[in-house]
Amino acid sequence: MVSPSHEALHRIFQKDAGLLVRSLQRLFHIPFPEPREIMALDVDLTEIEPIERRCDTLLRVDTDDGNFLFVIESQGRKDEAKHGSWAYYLSYLYEKYHCEPVLIVVTQSAATARWAAKPIQFGLPGWPSLTVRPLVLGPENVPVIADRHEAERDVPLAVFSAITHGRGPGAAAILGGLAEALKTIDPEAAGSFAQLTRSGLVDPRAKEIWEELMTATKYFFDHRFAEEAREEGREQGREEVRALLAEERAKSILRTVDLRGIELSEEDRERVRSCDDLDRLAVWLDRSYEVTDVADLFGAVDGDEA
Repeated sequence: MVSPSHEALHRIFQKDAGLLVRSLQRLFHIPFPEPREIMALDVDLTEIEPIERRCDTLLRVDTDDGNFLFVIESQGRKDEAKHGSWAYYLSYLYEKYHCEPVLIVVTQSAATARWAAKPIQFGLPGWPSLTVRPLVLGPENVPVIADRHEAERDVPLAVFSAITHGRGPGAAAILGGLAEALKTIDPEAAGSFAQLTRSGLVDPRAKEIWEELMTATKYFFDHRFAEEAREEGREQGREEVRALLAEERAKSILRTVDLRGIELSEEDRERVRSCDDLDRLAVWLDRSYEVTDVADLFGAVDGDEA
């Protein structure tokens, strides 16, 4: 399960897609052209089963100088497996959309930012066939915005700043300036940004400070987005329980058939491990104690189409 802070790091760009372009222009000093249109695209990059690949946020930005796809990845820690995934995302998206793909990595960790910023090269030493160079937004280049007037000039950037830097002794000033800035924008938008900030904060004390600030304005407790977020949290907990039950039932099925000497192919084993239907798994588990053949184990289950 992804964490709330992971989601908030990239969802801020869904709330205000223009923040990404401003970040390129202001933080990386890239003379990126002004967009004509920015649209969020489906993040599902699945090509063929059973391989499923999803980036975190995918935006298409059309300009007079060309069209671009921004792949935004929220990264909490170093993960060497991401090197292959990121290369796949960029190649696949270029082939699918015929637009220039740009990889943006966002993180709250300075060490992770330095790791992610290193060029990724595939091929011969000194002659790479493919080079991936992410643009990284993290504590070392995202500005610390603690002044309320600066926060008012770009509230989404101030939210992103709070999520990125919202820990340690400076958190109170950053969050205080943001809270004041939220009072200057539309209450509906302010409520959404308030909840997004809370989701993105990972430091317990920072969360407490933010909730105290939001209690005074009642954004967090009264806004409909807050109740949706709380329900998402409850549903996430239920999903985690269901996933654990499914995993345990799958293990029990495989353990039972192995003990009883019933041979399963790797494809059959993966069918059991990947099943998330608790009722179906319960039927297979009951059968595993009695059947002598794989076909009987996977026979029709109530609810299957005829």
